[in-house]
Amino acid sequence: QVQLVESGGGLVQAGGSLRLSCTTHGGTFSRYTMAWFRQAPGKEREFVSAITWSGSNIYYADSVKGRFTISRDNVQNTAYLQMNSLNSDDTAVYYCAAQPGRVGTVPELYDLWGQGTQVTVSS
Repeated sequence: QVQLVESGGGLVQAGGSLRLSCTTHGGTFSRYTMAWFRQAPGKEREFVSAITWSGSNIYYADSVKGRFTISRDNVQNTAYLQMNSLNSDDTAVYYCAAQPGRVGTVPELYDLWGQGTQVTVSS
């Protein structure tokens, strides 16, 4: 049984930073494409960023480009999302997702999901 466990969410002032972590338990982490999605109240779940198994290909939503950085550590079985210059539009539950295949930006492509971590940005 593969489990994804997110951490690092919280309350931050606008302009501040947070780093989210997603640790995989079970499975072969190094084979997974890892991604981050987010869902704000009343909105659809939206793609934030993704990284292929080797880290050689990285993708970002336009709304976070230049502010967020995705990375992974295949020894620690952990993916990260460094979020800088946060604003109120970034307030959402952030979900880590994984799938053993090519990278994608739609939630339906991903087989494995974490429980989510709340990020709240106060203005």
